[in-house]
Amino acid sequence: MDILALPTRSRVLDVPCGQGRHAHPLAEAGFRVEGLDYSQHLIDIARERGTGPTLKYARGDMRKLPMRWTARFDAVLNLFTSFGFFTDAADDADVIREFARVLKPGGTLVWHGGSRDGVMAKFLSRDWWKSDDGTMIGHERSFDPLSGLLTIDTAWEGPSGRGTRQHRIRLYTASRLADLCLDAGLVVEEAYDGFHDRPLTRRSGEMLLVARKRELPRPRSRPGPIRRDSRARRANAS
Repeated sequence: MDILALPTRSRVLDVPCGQGRHAHPLAEAGFRVEGLDYSQHLIDIARERGTGPTLKYARGDMRKLPMRWTARFDAVLNLFTSFGFFTDAADDADVIREFARVLKPGGTLVWHGGSRDGVMAKFLSRDWWKSDDGTMIGHERSFDPLSGLLTIDTAWEGPSGRGTRQHRIRLYTASRLADLCLDAGLVVEEAYDGFHDRPLTRRSGEMLLVARKRELPRPRSRPGPIRRDSRARRANAS
């Protein structure tokens, strides 16, 4: 909230909002909040936590936000590594453009996620641990430096059974994200080491970026038409 530096009643979009982890307390703090997520299951859970005049949830795709939201929000929040899961990197650029479109001129985007530089600096190809109930959990990771895709294979075995799953995420550097933002009309003004109150470094595993939407330029006043008699007077004077 300190980063937002917005007055109460400001409009905030939390996307993807998941179970309303951020949207709910933001509404309680006096903001007018809308949350959007692709998962209807998570939207249902969020709604069970409560809705009202200042808190609404909707299912949708952040690559194509509702047209009625154009220039609607004072701030857009994209938090806790909720970016980079699409197969095509062009979709990520579309998402940033949509964030910019729904922001008011001068509005703020707060983006939080993994930092490619920091993750690679402390890269672990394999680790494992035992949970409280005795379940063994193991991760194997691989990284493609060309696509930026980090692939994580997870396996577990314990009292409740065994299983495997795989997920992928595209990691970005701060400079690449700043370029994507700039292409969409957003200027990154601040970069932090995750949620810590200290600057982003090359060893930061997470980063929090604050970008501002450019103000629309004021239209220049055009000179009025020159009357014929005025031109004639100038010609005679010369």
